[in-house]
Amino acid sequence: MFLEARNLGKTYRSGKNEVVVFEDLSLDVDRGEMVAIVGRSGAGKSTLLHLLGGLDRPTYGSVKMAEFDIFKSTDVDLARFRNREIGFVFQFHNLLPEFNSIENVMMPLLINRASFHEARQVAGALLASVGLSQRAVHRPGELSGGEQARVAIARALAASPRLLLADEPTGDLDNKTSETIHNLLREVHKSRQLTSVIATHNERLAAVCDRVLHLENGRLINLQRPSTETEAKLIVRR
Repeated sequence: MFLEARNLGKTYRSGKNEVVVFEDLSLDVDRGEMVAIVGRSGAGKSTLLHLLGGLDRPTYGSVKMAEFDIFKSTDVDLARFRNREIGFVFQFHNLLPEFNSIENVMMPLLINRASFHEARQVAGALLASVGLSQRAVHRPGELSGGEQARVAIARALAASPRLLLADEPTGDLDNKTSETIHNLLREVHKSRQLTSVIATHNERLAAVCDRVLHLENGRLINLQRPSTETEAKLIVRR
């Protein structure tokens, strides 16, 4: 098993109250799978992705990726592992506004101590692969939402990760642009032999994934892959 979460629990404290996001949640993802996680807003999809990627720690439970036990590692070892092995695409892209496209894509490589020349070469090739060579020196504020999403995907791929985590990657895009991003995600998933977990409300994106999991009341329900867009709509909106 490539990605394995066992008995995850996550509780937040709000004043004197505790907010339980989920309890005893488990998940297995095979190497090379593309899995969609759907569910209503507030169900905990983003929280789950943050735990799977080591961006947050659970109240209890474990996550292993390729035998690396994420929460038994030190913060330093986890940061190194995360930067090397996991690519993130965030809902609002989280591009650094003071840097242009190619500089944003270079960041993970520079953090991993690649030379500036190597980082720039890799970033340029990645921008070309997502169709943004002509926008390399434009800052995020000068890009459309779809272009920002493509820069975010290129940045997520910069360190050649094995796991891609995407949180509502088309949440704020129109239907036509969303379709372009869906195709791009599927393409990079296949061409780079990634394992991908995608939280989404978009039925079309869920429909192109290998498996759909519904997060409801702190539990993951394994659903059959939808064969039509109508089935996908029913799954995402349930």
